[in-house]
Amino acid sequence: MKFQAAWSVGNLVLKDSATLAHIIQNLAQTKRLQKGKQFHARLISAGYRLSTFLTNHLLNMYSKCGCVHHAHKLFERMPQRNLVSWTAMITGFSQNLEYSEAVRTFSQMRFAGESPTQFAFSSVIRACVSLGSIQLGWQIHCLALKCGFGFDMFTGSNLVDLYSKCGFMIDACKVFEEMECKDEVLWTTLIDGYVKNGNFEDALLAYKSMIDDGIMVDHYVLCSTLSACGALKAFKFGKCLHCFIVKMGSEGEISVGNALTDMYSKVGDMESASNVFGIDSECRNIVSYTSLIDGYVEMDQIEKALSVFAELWRKGIEPNQFTFSSLIKACSNQALLEQGTQLHAQVIKLNLDKDYFVSSVLVDMYGKCGLLDDSVRVFDEIESPSEIAWNSMISVLAQHGFGKDAMETFHRMKNNGVEPNSVTFVSLLIGCSHAGLVKEGLNLFYCMERIYGVMPREEHYSCVIDLLGRAGKLQEAEEFINNMPFKPNAFGWCSFLAACKTHGDKERAKLAAENLMQLEPENSGAHVMLSNIYAKEKQWEGVRTLRKMMRDGNVKKMPGYSWVDVGNQTHIFGAEDWSHPQQKEIYEKLDTLLDVIKKAGYVPFTDSIPLDMEDSLKEKILQRHSERIAVAFALLSLPVGKPIIVKKNLRVCSDCHSAIKYISKVVGRKIVVRDNSRFHHFADGLCSCGDFW
Repeated sequence: MKFQAAWSVGNLVLKDSATLAHIIQNLAQTKRLQKGKQFHARLISAGYRLSTFLTNHLLNMYSKCGCVHHAHKLFERMPQRNLVSWTAMITGFSQNLEYSEAVRTFSQMRFAGESPTQFAFSSVIRACVSLGSIQLGWQIHCLALKCGFGFDMFTGSNLVDLYSKCGFMIDACKVFEEMECKDEVLWTTLIDGYVKNGNFEDALLAYKSMIDDGIMVDHYVLCSTLSACGALKAFKFGKCLHCFIVKMGSEGEISVGNALTDMYSKVGDMESASNVFGIDSECRNIVSYTSLIDGYVEMDQIEKALSVFAELWRKGIEPNQFTFSSLIKACSNQALLEQGTQLHAQVIKLNLDKDYFVSSVLVDMYGKCGLLDDSVRVFDEIESPSEIAWNSMISVLAQHGFGKDAMETFHRMKNNGVEPNSVTFVSLLIGCSHAGLVKEGLNLFYCMERIYGVMPREEHYSCVIDLLGRAGKLQEAEEFINNMPFKPNAFGWCSFLAACKTHGDKERAKLAAENLMQLEPENSGAHVMLSNIYAKEKQWEGVRTLRKMMRDGNVKKMPGYSWVDVGNQTHIFGAEDWSHPQQKEIYEKLDTLLDVIKKAGYVPFTDSIPLDMEDSLKEKILQRHSERIAVAFALLSLPVGKPIIVKKNLRVCSDCHSAIKYISKVVGRKIVVRDNSRFHHFADGLCSCGDFW
């Protein structure tokens, strides 16, 4: 109405700069760009001489309406600029994501002899944050101190934000402590900085201090603090925060509700997460759904995650890259190929297959489901692989036993300018271990810190123990253990024990078993492997002693089981207790296969059964191992051309490994077996591991 009234008065109003400024300000606030342009044109056509005061308002109007380049043209033609003109232009560039231009204009202002205001400092510091330029930020900070704005609230908050987002939390804390007056914006910026830098405990302490100082909290600080609670799995703190939120009446705010759902999901309280999620269906968005899905995925409740995903579609909410990444990761962890491929199809339909998060988890998913070729194909389709994608590809190749290919991929990664990290070296060392590349693995380990600046951690040392042990270099492995800066973890001792079992070193096996039992007394693996060593040497008294120890300590042997997916159903088989509608046909198939592979040269390795019994009985036990049952069922159920992929929770036994090699030869089918450490690709009587696993 004000705009229309002013327009009708005509030239009389044009003489009133305050009224004109008010009209322009109103147009800026309501973001009516076309009306603003028309008004500007009317002023020019009426011959009205624009003062610096009015031009500054026009600069602000164009910037707020997203037409910053128009503002810049107007700024360039100004016959006289003042401090407000420069500040408006710097702020306009910063608000419109033209960060480099904001910095350039700030520099021009200094050359023009103008001293920046706190608003100009705030805008240029925000530009430094977005550009990630800490060096420029330091210079601006020094200038702010010289100009007397170093302790200003606006400038201080933005400086804390700058240092925290650039990873300099110590400097952010110094700026915070130097501020005489700390308002809610400054506290929120500090807490958010702690969370973004992974200093979650400091974030919670800062929140407590903020409350103690009587500072009002808003939904921004609540969301950041809830995020810290989720990361620390601080259930009690998060629950108290939830009570506070209810008292404030903020539970209905979408961002707070999403943060609560995410917090409960991360601490594993899916019931509370679901309750918060269900409070107001109108307040749910893609973040709400993705948080709940991610929680179910982390709890291995894949069916519930998929159910939420289906509801999301029914509500007409389009999933994003984070939703798909979480679900595909779940399919990857549980080797759910059918669901994974369906998700991949939806990803392509929504044009999300180019997203580096999604493409990376697809590489991992196909690899963990046994389809190495598909994993490589997805990776090769990525235009510019990220660090995550390279690590996924290297990890897949390592798990499939292709150590040399993993090393070649590592060199390609470096040639593409992507720096390796801790995860990269874990995968490479595993790949070298499974492929018997001892020299290459040791070279990698010893150059990690020296060349790449990656400090070796527990997992890297454990990989080297495994590398040396698998290669039969038990003395070198023991010396390596003795020279480590810390004692091996459970994986390290378990790897050493397995190597001692494979190579028949009873004394070192005892050492490894004792240390493993101390770290994980409930782990049956140490007792079982040591028992197998005694059995191999016919020391049945030692076997009985170990079994008594297990009974007395209530240590139960983990049962071995295998599973295979046919259609949309997973069929699980155990070595001893299992039932299936096709049990009779499966046993008949096993008997037929045994006769055929024996004729082809298969000889049962009865020494792998650590029991004092006749060989004929041992042969019968071997024939009923879960992985062999699963293979027989797959041959009955899956048509030729469909890949046979069997998963097992324990390490595949040496006799089954030999038998499946012969089966692949006599039936002419490729068989993939994923055990608890790697993949085995059987074809034409051979295995990809080269009998080294």
